[in-house]
Amino acid sequence: MFQQTIGSRVYFEGIGVHSGLPVQLTLLPAEVNTGIVFHLCDKQGYLHEIKALTGNAAPMDLATVVGDPRGAHVATIEHLMAALYAMGVDNVVVQLDAHETPIMDGCAAAFIKGIREADVVGQSARARYVRVLKPVSVEMNGARAEYLPHNGTRFEIEIDFATPAIGRQVYKADLTAERFARDLSRARTFGFMKDVERLWAAGSALGSSLDNSVVIGDDGRVINPDGLRYDDEFVRHKALDAVGDQALAGARVLGCYRSYRGGHKLNGLALQALLADRRAYEIVEAPSRRVDPVRHAPLVAVAAPAYGPQTL
Repeated sequence: MFQQTIGSRVYFEGIGVHSGLPVQLTLLPAEVNTGIVFHLCDKQGYLHEIKALTGNAAPMDLATVVGDPRGAHVATIEHLMAALYAMGVDNVVVQLDAHETPIMDGCAAAFIKGIREADVVGQSARARYVRVLKPVSVEMNGARAEYLPHNGTRFEIEIDFATPAIGRQVYKADLTAERFARDLSRARTFGFMKDVERLWAAGSALGSSLDNSVVIGDDGRVINPDGLRYDDEFVRHKALDAVGDQALAGARVLGCYRSYRGGHKLNGLALQALLADRRAYEIVEAPSRRVDPVRHAPLVAVAAPAYGPQTL
């Protein structure tokens, strides 16, 4: 019911999946109403502060990026953002020395582990939420996404690939920290070998390997020697990405996010469409009184500025 941060600093290091370069990243506790803020130190020693909000993001296909893609920006933030969102971390400063977060082993498990070791601690300010009031939908090239009213934070993700390794897969569940850690956090990013080779030739995905990606060969089969971590790892990773992309709302969304054949770009466009319609949502905050464990007290509406949750 109250905002939360982490109890101590957490350090990570790895490589950027697109740049292939080494990255050092540190999570630091932050004051109430800070939100998730990236502190990027460039080669000249200048510090850029970039808030993780949808207003600072340009929807892209391959990754979630905040900031100016031609200048100070941070790319591939979706796995870290998903871990923070699922664990209920509202306020944290993310220090890093590169334009990309480390890919780790292609999922959010390492971030979950680090956050748990640092602990999540409550703060004095009440948490705020974005409550969906009416359906909002977007479509793009045969893909579709929509927000629907729901008493909780729910994801219903469906994918459909014409390859034997994937086919049609569906994941539906309300988001909780334990469910995310158990069911989604270990699901790795995936791609097709023919696409990886094309990206390499274009100077992208330089850090991609079988150590951090599930790769599907030309015969339509997974080529990773260790196989899959879940039978439906592909849709679970798409759900993980959707959680991370939704975190750019700046507050927990109370509603159901449903997508068909979606990705980062569609997730971003759907969130922007929701927040652009002031009749589609309201800002609510947790009541100050203690919640009855049997008859859960409803969230209560509070006044919010016209520009909504991006100011949180």
